Amino acid sequence: MSEPPRNPVSALARRLLITPVLPRPRLRRLFQLYLGLSMYGLSGALLIRSDLGAMPWDVLHQGLSHQTGLSIGTWSVIVGALLILLWIPLRQKAGLGTLSNVVMVGASVDLSLWLLPTTDSLPVRVLLLGSGVLVCAVATGLYIGVGLGPGPRDGLMTGLAARGLSVRLARTLIEVTVALSGFLLGGTVGVGTVVFMVTIGPLAQVFLPMLRMPEDTPESPTLTGR
Repeated sequence: MSEPPRNPVSALARRLLITPVLPRPRLRRLFQLYLGLSMYGLSGALLIRSDLGAMPWDVLHQGLSHQTGLSIGTWSVIVGALLILLWIPLRQKAGLGTLSNVVMVGASVDLSLWLLPTTDSLPVRVLLLGSGVLVCAVATGLYIGVGLGPGPRDGLMTGLAARGLSVRLARTLIEVTVALSGFLLGGTVGVGTVVFMVTIGPLAQVFLPMLRMPEDTPESPTLTGR
């Protein structure tokens, strides 16, 4: 007796998505995930408001925003969704955290930019820069620590690494490429961009073990690119 034909949509979903089970403690895990994603958007807005250089992906979002008139957060969502499509040939799998990342971070960036005032004071701008990097490190530990799937940008990096590149080289190539592209489109590259790239790895390495939940599979502390 022949098997019934498989639904191509469900087959693709199984290929792209990790098992859709939310491990216990469910409420705490969801709270930590969405708190982390909201804080990640806030950290990006803090760096943008410092006007000393945004994190590499936000340089790209900022440049695209300048060229099109769409908000930085909107471009964060669009780019995140397009990156998930690139996961298909790279055989990466998404989870609830991945899909939530696409929407939540972009929304949080726009809301935070609306709430945060601009300033010409250099000490305040330096404070915004330092706060943005620190908040990003905590946010990374929170959302990766729940073990519900990497961000779309992290998945691109790990997918390339699985094809033979080292994680460090894959991340460097990606971040330099997006920062340069964003700069050419009008995004802000500066000392803040460099500070972020140099410090976020070590800081995330501090917070990831502190915020990882018990059932999680350990993640690499280098996965800090959303």
